[in-house]
Amino acid sequence: MSEFQFPGLNLAITTPFDDAGRIDYISLEHNIERYLAAGVRSFLLSSGTGMHVYLSKEESEGLIRRGARIVNGRAKIIAQTSALLVEEAVERTARARDAGAEGVMVLPPFFEGPTDDQGIVDFYAEVAEVGLPVIGYNVPQAVGVAITPELLLKLSEIPGFCAVKDSGGDLGKQAELIRTGKFVMNGADNLVPYALYAGCHGLIWGGANFAPRTCLAIVDAAARGNWAETRELWKLLEPVMALLSKGDYVQTVYAAAHLAGYGAGSPRKPLRALSSDCIPALRQSIETLIEREAI
Repeated sequence: MSEFQFPGLNLAITTPFDDAGRIDYISLEHNIERYLAAGVRSFLLSSGTGMHVYLSKEESEGLIRRGARIVNGRAKIIAQTSALLVEEAVERTARARDAGAEGVMVLPPFFEGPTDDQGIVDFYAEVAEVGLPVIGYNVPQAVGVAITPELLLKLSEIPGFCAVKDSGGDLGKQAELIRTGKFVMNGADNLVPYALYAGCHGLIWGGANFAPRTCLAIVDAAARGNWAETRELWKLLEPVMALLSKGDYVQTVYAAAHLAGYGAGSPRKPLRALSSDCIPALRQSIETLIEREAI
């Protein structure tokens, strides 16, 4: 097996918005520079955390292009290019390639899309023809299609299909994917240390937006096989990661990033900012993290 292209932490970065709901590129640059200084070396732009489904094709392309320009070779750039129509997914992928992306993450066809394996394989094969490494996105609770170990083996025969990101939230099922010997990335924030122990090859992590140094430290400790250190670091992260898994994920990440000084504004409509009733518990869950990040 060739070397994996996107190991370690890949930050599913928030998309900053101004008060009028427009992409705030000044804040994007400020945040990217801070993440780079913290040690982040791979970004996923137009992610779910970055509100991909609420960005137009033009906005998504502009976000990727500006992000790649800001990074300027200092980190890898992945882009989500999911779409209902295969033609649009291919178009978005080509636009991402031309804008500077080095890989793409794509949901399988969703909302009454094909449920048979061959239909899903055909879909990814068309996307892969654009020429970028393709990361499949397994989130069956949201799209109604599960990437099983059998399907992953078939997808991995496609030239250019490089990995699957598993956000299903079931560690046992993720371990089954890992046991295929193909590249698997964890996308369930509350499973991070367990997924690393199970042998996942990388993380796409939205919760890292507000604690990048600590998240990088846990990846490093796991890579060194120091599981005692991994557990101690996870104790700092576990309260907020558990909070994220209870719902209102995007709104909570945006609010936590704001509390940690990574201003991203509020999520774009139809989502609303996290309820003020939820802020005290969120602040309490990240107080120690914020102190550690500032060191």
